[in-house]
Amino acid sequence: MKKKRSQTAIEQHLRIIGGRWRSRKVTFSPTDELRPTGARLRETLFNWLSPTIEGARCLDVFAGSGILALEALSRGAKSSTALEINASAVKALKINRTALNAALDIVATDSTDYLTNKNPQAPFDIVFVDPPFSHHLHSSICNLLENNYWLAEKAIIYCELRIDDNSFSAPINWQLHRDKTAGDVRYLLYRRIESAS
Repeated sequence: MKKKRSQTAIEQHLRIIGGRWRSRKVTFSPTDELRPTGARLRETLFNWLSPTIEGARCLDVFAGSGILALEALSRGAKSSTALEINASAVKALKINRTALNAALDIVATDSTDYLTNKNPQAPFDIVFVDPPFSHHLHSSICNLLENNYWLAEKAIIYCELRIDDNSFSAPINWQLHRDKTAGDVRYLLYRRIESAS
């Protein structure tokens, strides 16, 4: 008989791979739908972003472990905002923010509800969209980002989805810049080229 997995998750670690916090560890509590972006994929992603990351305002829509938001800050982003609904993930994000003295704004919220509102502040230069794969939220989230003024004029948007997910459709004014796969994950980088309106 299998033992039931404990509800109290064992703390795990990720390592920041570049920038001023290179090799620093980030802690997180694993959950069923949390898939932190792996080191090799992150290395590729931030190589893509290297010409634009310095001074950028970043938004991590489903932050989870926060590794993308923190990696961006480590590599020179001006600020990162992390949206996350899971209470244990939010707690870990706050611990990591304090440990690194990071310019990380943490918003404990349902990402879809949050983005349904019009953005009241400066738009974001770089946005990470990596929701739980089973929820099929990529298209709706990207449309909210585009339609509710969350994106800067020439924003860059990163999307991570299952390799067999054919449901995703990006806004018509987003130009696909990179498209790669690793294992069962497809990851894409878009450039916003003009307003959809």
